[in-house]
Amino acid sequence: MTEAPAPATASASAMQRRVRQEEQVAELCAGVVRAFSGERELHFRGRRLHRGRVALPWFAPHLHPSPETDDLASFRGVADGLALRLTLSDAALHESLRPEEPVERMLFEMLEQFRAEALVPEVMAGMRRNLRHRHEQWSLAFHHSGLTDTARGLLLYAVAQICRARVSGQQVVEETEDMLEATRFALAPLIGHQLAGLRRDRADQAAYAVHALAIARTVAAMLHEAGEDSSDARGPHVDDKRSVFMLVADMDREIIERFTTAESGRSAVLDDAGGAYRVFTAAYDREHDAAALARKEVLAGHREKLDRRIAAQGVNIARLARELRALLSDPTRDGWDGGQEEGLVDGRRLAQLVASPTEHRLFRTERMEPVADCIVTFLIDCSGSMKEHAESVAMMADVFARALEQAGAASEVLGFTTGAWNGGRAQREWVRAGRPPHPGRLNERCHIVFKAAATPWRRARPAMAALLKADLFREGIDGEAVDWGCARLRQRPEARKLLLVISDGSPMDSATHLANDAHYLDHHLRDVVARQEQRGDIEIAGIGVGLDLSPYYSRSHVLDLATSTGNTIFREVTGLMAGRYRR
Repeated sequence: MTEAPAPATASASAMQRRVRQEEQVAELCAGVVRAFSGERELHFRGRRLHRGRVALPWFAPHLHPSPETDDLASFRGVADGLALRLTLSDAALHESLRPEEPVERMLFEMLEQFRAEALVPEVMAGMRRNLRHRHEQWSLAFHHSGLTDTARGLLLYAVAQICRARVSGQQVVEETEDMLEATRFALAPLIGHQLAGLRRDRADQAAYAVHALAIARTVAAMLHEAGEDSSDARGPHVDDKRSVFMLVADMDREIIERFTTAESGRSAVLDDAGGAYRVFTAAYDREHDAAALARKEVLAGHREKLDRRIAAQGVNIARLARELRALLSDPTRDGWDGGQEEGLVDGRRLAQLVASPTEHRLFRTERMEPVADCIVTFLIDCSGSMKEHAESVAMMADVFARALEQAGAASEVLGFTTGAWNGGRAQREWVRAGRPPHPGRLNERCHIVFKAAATPWRRARPAMAALLKADLFREGIDGEAVDWGCARLRQRPEARKLLLVISDGSPMDSATHLANDAHYLDHHLRDVVARQEQRGDIEIAGIGVGLDLSPYYSRSHVLDLATSTGNTIFREVTGLMAGRYRR
């Protein structure tokens, strides 16, 4: 006999299954792109194609399917489109020809993508079918969203349909064919000659680009004219929808410029020592409870400020808790339910069968409940550059600690910094010792416990506000902090352990750098993370605040605290917990 799962258990299983499916789809698509292009370093991270650690451009609007609304065939079509673009388009030539004006650039990108997709080999009928399916799905989503209700939206849509149909030799999307007639008629005298050239020169990228550029310039001018004529009449809602399409193709440049990758290198000193990390002196190392670092009145003021920030974000903590519970829980046996009409025979009720032969409730079923046997540690970099992000990071850690507690999971909030600038007493002791070469770490290590795993969120509230104490933020020795966080996690009984390291830069301690070499600490951090990941009992991930931490962590994600809303931030961190973002 089978037992229907409890609603909460079913929800947890459904969410975990969805996350696994998304990962499988991403891996499948990456495999398709690698196989076709022959480039082994291609992979998806954060739903974006990367070559090694470098994010590739977005290329075209239809290459961004949504896991929530698009089907597997759409993802296959996107993978095929990316593979064709990487294989059949000369990136250097394209870059040299690409216009600077944003709308012209978006159109030029889209037309080059259409060219690459039109060159799919005849023998690959499946690939052709996938590309067609993806184009139809994107077109209908565009149309049904209401974007074609605007003059500019309709013009963009019509250009996309007409140009793709001309280049590929396929029909426009049937459902919207009649809607295009008037726009097609208006465009014919303006770009008719270039449209014919697109089909004729599709195998010659340079010749094709001449026609594509002419179309892009003509259409961009029409779009600007249409915008000037209609912006006041159609209102802000329409403008917002219209801008969505225009911004899609510009995202590559914005993201590449906004998020840089952490600088990393090998330390000759550490290599010569066989990787043996040294600490000149640990005499001044300290571990503090955050509540002891400031007066109660100061902490109360910081707490009030933090509470106002959390309230302003409008985060639905109860909903976040449900999502975390679904994500982190596993079905666990929680006793038996007796008196059932089906299931396993309950021996204690057999006497009832003798007394009442018509009694059917003689069975029992096993009760399963979702249990979040998990602990999440937030290890926060409290170096000087993080000071400007302190309020956002404190808000995030506080909300997650509260939500995790409601979800039945444990949490810790830890911080790391140094006890002094420029080495402090450790550096002075090194000077008195005659400046021996290569002393190793040369500062006063400072580890801070803002919330211990055994401390309930409500009791930890004042101490959490100490994250806003500006004079805590000095320098950062990340590798030792990761070892410290992992050691604390291993003392916990939870089955699943996650360590999320929040940082905006590479390890930095000026005294250590000057006395050793520039990469001593970041080389050590890479070694520590690799060693801890190899043990396999703790999941480690890096959350870069405006910085790509992938040189250090095999799982990482970049958070844009400057522009992201509260809900977006929590959704992205939850995705990292689910393993959605990878190198």
